[in-house]
Amino acid sequence: MCCAAVRAAITPSRLSRTIRAARPDGAPIYVILDNLSANKTPAIRAWATRHKVELCLTPTSASLADPIEAQFGPLRAFTMANSDYPNHIVLARDLQAYLRWRNANARHPEVIAAQRRERARIRSERHQRWGRPATARVA
Repeated sequence: MCCAAVRAAITPSRLSRTIRAARPDGAPIYVILDNLSANKTPAIRAWATRHKVELCLTPTSASLADPIEAQFGPLRAFTMANSDYPNHIVLARDLQAYLRWRNANARHPEVIAAQRRERARIRSERHQRWGRPATARVA
């Protein structure tokens, strides 16, 4: 299925019903999104307000602040590193198998170590550390 078809299949109302089914108590739900302009439209903001969903937008060029980014390193390491898949179907099957294993073994030491390595890699790209402002360089 192509990306456009997947995006069209995930509508705010369907998403809202799915999330609210998991949290029927009416508690606020926080959704972390990248800072894409499509995520900030009046329609999306109105939907979020109606359904008690708070949109948490990450700063521009701040992938280190997005918790999902640390998941991509282990995904690459465990499924795509040093691989030669004959086609996308085989790759997709392997990715789905990894995700099933990952969801069943969320606290596996190898997964946690790979997430830490990925977080460190992302931070080193930006020469930043958590909780510390960037230091001014003297020329």
